[in-house]
Amino acid sequence: MKYSHQFVENYDDLVGFGLDRKTDENTIICYLQMFSDDALMKKLVKKMSDDELEEIFSLITKTLRKHLTEPEYHSLFLKE
Repeated sequence: MKYSHQFVENYDDLVGFGLDRKTDENTIICYLQMFSDDALMKKLVKKMSDDELEEIFSLITKTLRKHLTEPEYHSLFLKE
């Protein structure tokens, strides 16, 4: 398997936003890993509008381009 979601499986601290930077970071990791769950995605994407799909795609693409170098993108995101 190329991808893992172990953080959400092992994290046992507060999931909430706005308390402090570390909790915010951990919450984002948890939310994204829970959000990308195969069963949830299979159900959710069918209910989303074309605009909603494009909005998520654009946000992720913009974030990756802003914060990763080309080699980081290929190794960390594409797992090449």
